[in-house]
Amino acid sequence: MKTPERRGRGTRGLTRDEVLDATVDLAEERGLGAVSMRAVADRLGVTPMALYRYVGDKQGLLDGLVERLLRDMPDDDPALPWRDRLRAFGAGIRAVARRHPDLFMLLLTRPTVTEEARRPRNAIQAMLRDAGVPEDVVRPLQRLLDTVGMGLAASEANGRFTGDPDAVEAVYDLAEEIFIAAIERYAS
Repeated sequence: MKTPERRGRGTRGLTRDEVLDATVDLAEERGLGAVSMRAVADRLGVTPMALYRYVGDKQGLLDGLVERLLRDMPDDDPALPWRDRLRAFGAGIRAVARRHPDLFMLLLTRPTVTEEARRPRNAIQAMLRDAGVPEDVVRPLQRLLDTVGMGLAASEANGRFTGDPDAVEAVYDLAEEIFIAAIERYAS
């Protein structure tokens, strides 16, 4: 097994980002089923034990994949109107799905447990609050927006939507229209 020194790292060791980069690369090359502490460690030239400090265990690797996918979401700009912010997030989730179609399904099956992974969720909730949605409706509406938006993006990225690109855009336009109407209905 290669040590960090033999990999040209000196004695500084790994970083969490390096571990997650290797995990993303492995998952995209060989599929999610190939992701394990041993496989990631082999890719990095360390023992599996060296990873525990950065990700905890295999579940931590998967949580890190979710974090990495959501890190690609745009930053929220509270100075913009909530509708524009919501559209930017919709476009962002589509872009993430297109870049990582095989990994994207993790967003529909795993919770967001790291602070970085919660950033988009918190931003959507802030948008809903800024739109005037009552607090007791913010979380359920955010979950609905997330689930439908991610489901559409996953369907598009994985080839479920076939045919005319204009027809696909019409589906997204309809979803946007429905969600804006729902938000406005609850807004005070």
